[in-house]
Amino acid sequence: VQLQASGGGLVQAGGSLRLSCAASGRTVSSYIMGWFRQAPGKEREFVARITWRIGSTLYADSVKDRFTVSRDNAKNTVFLQMNSLKPDDMAVYYCAAARPMSGSDYSTKNEYAYWGRGTQVTVSS
Repeated sequence: VQLQASGGGLVQAGGSLRLSCAASGRTVSSYIMGWFRQAPGKEREFVARITWRIGSTLYADSVKDRFTVSRDNAKNTVFLQMNSLKPDDMAVYYCAAARPMSGSDYSTKNEYAYWGRGTQVTVSS
């Protein structure tokens, strides 16, 4: 599975950005797609995830009601719509893919086998 994230940039606090992650590979439609972020000096943390087939979503508490993860099955692309951005949201954002695993909610980075290059999100206050 190959992943390519894009859409990062500079935005003022309160603004919006939409990240995209293009996925390719034979069985990508069976994977779970996640977004993570990593700020300088901090651990990589879970942001959101979505399942390709039924679109089940999960969000970190810190982004709930501000971020929305979605997918376009026809284009094998996952999106992260980020609204009401805060300076604390500033980080490098990564998309990742996880194989289906029984009993997992796919909220930890160790569950994801494939990672794309990150895209920088900068939020000015």
